Amino acid sequence: MQRSKLGLDFEKVGHAKEVSKRIADDVQKFVDNYSTVAVERTLCRLLGIDGVDNNEVPLPNVVVDSIKDKGVLSEGVMFFIGNAVLETGLNPQQIAEKIAEGELDITTLPVRPAEDIKNAIQPFVDENITKIRERKAKRDNYLNTIGEGPKPYLYVIVATGNIYEDVIQAEAAARQGADIIAVIRTTGQSLLDYVPYGATTEGFGGTVATQENFRIMRAALDKVGEEEGKYIRLCNYCSGLCMPEIAAMGALEGLDVMLNDALYGILFRDINMQRTIVDQYFSRLLNGFAGVIINTGEDNYLTTADAFDEAHTVLASDFINEQLALVAGLPEEQMGLGHAFEMTPDLENGFLYELAQAQMIREIFPKAPLKYMPPTKFMTGNIFKGNVQDALFNQISIWTGQGIQLLGMLTEAIHTPFMSDRYLSIENAKYIFSNMKSIGDEMEFKEGGIIRQRAAKVLDDATELVEKIEKEGLFTALEKGIFADIKRPLDGGKGLDGVVEKGSNYFNPFIEILHKK
Repeated sequence: MQRSKLGLDFEKVGHAKEVSKRIADDVQKFVDNYSTVAVERTLCRLLGIDGVDNNEVPLPNVVVDSIKDKGVLSEGVMFFIGNAVLETGLNPQQIAEKIAEGELDITTLPVRPAEDIKNAIQPFVDENITKIRERKAKRDNYLNTIGEGPKPYLYVIVATGNIYEDVIQAEAAARQGADIIAVIRTTGQSLLDYVPYGATTEGFGGTVATQENFRIMRAALDKVGEEEGKYIRLCNYCSGLCMPEIAAMGALEGLDVMLNDALYGILFRDINMQRTIVDQYFSRLLNGFAGVIINTGEDNYLTTADAFDEAHTVLASDFINEQLALVAGLPEEQMGLGHAFEMTPDLENGFLYELAQAQMIREIFPKAPLKYMPPTKFMTGNIFKGNVQDALFNQISIWTGQGIQLLGMLTEAIHTPFMSDRYLSIENAKYIFSNMKSIGDEMEFKEGGIIRQRAAKVLDDATELVEKIEKEGLFTALEKGIFADIKRPLDGGKGLDGVVEKGSNYFNPFIEILHKK
């Protein structure tokens, strides 16, 4: 049986996970009966449909909107495209182009037998599944040959708005010692109900997530990784209204890490909960199949609420995110469940409380490559104090064996990082990770002491919260603001008009394939 340095009651942990599993299973009953415009656009992309029309509208949007406008989206794009392949002899890309040119209405074609439609679409399904398998195999080959850095992975961001400038900064960060490069998305992209096309050179607070931008950055990191003798992982964001589409693009282009939280869009972007819950399931199926590590966004709870008082909401969200990911077939080893070092520096014994919580999360999710977020809320612009705050954060990470260390920047409260800022941040982490490498093996925690008591209380409070959520049901709990004190109506928020109940002809062969891996 697992031993706890904190004296955690693992029966209580098991109970909280079982409660969370029932929450996830209840949600899945809804998910299984619904699709969304984002899921259907993802299926278009997985059939090889790409590009834009004369008005720069992505062809997956053109196809899905043409079906939705006829009121028959419930039957699904696979049904209509498969039938059109039989009737026209064209492939899915050619069919999409004909729709965009106004030369074809796939909803009015004579309907062939269901089995024939499924057989007609299968070669295109197999072709793109093979592409994803090949991308995953390429990553595995790099890991088995040149290898990668040790955990905790050193994770840094680039955010210039220009993908070509991002490449320059990413290459520099990789040479400085970074293990993961995250390309921050441009402000507001999560609320776009389409994915922009092509390489981009303008953005606000980040760079537009497009498939071409993914390809450009992946190629650059592969090159620098070969030069440095270390595989560099690439991270982006499949959250928001295009969650599964971006997951598919990342799977096809070889991304390694994706921000992919089940609740973040509902709570912090006011995206309709029905839309998000359906979208997160298919996106996680794709990420699981492609070997992509997902990162969840629990750190956001602590930037909007008190990190000491609301620590249990982080653990409760981790419990639920874990179970929703398991339903989607995502292995624990790909769950970068989130937490953060966000207590006020003025809190007496704050370091002990942070240490307690980081050790607690580590013990409760022993296989997960936990994503540990740096101090941001109380970074003031005093770069000297900021460097100390980041050092304390780094000490806890190596002490408790975190998986992904999103490095803090001493200039956090001033500007997006300069190359020199990243260098100093990486230097800080590498020094501490080496100098304190085995501290976690050497240290025990006093029975009845501050650290053990704090961990026990957070676990108790989180267990009570998931029990409350189970009693209400996740949707009702979100409506009542039980989670993070943010109320979201079942029929409110962005994207509800893109949710549709599955009809009698609906089929999605990818679900079974992705589950089987």
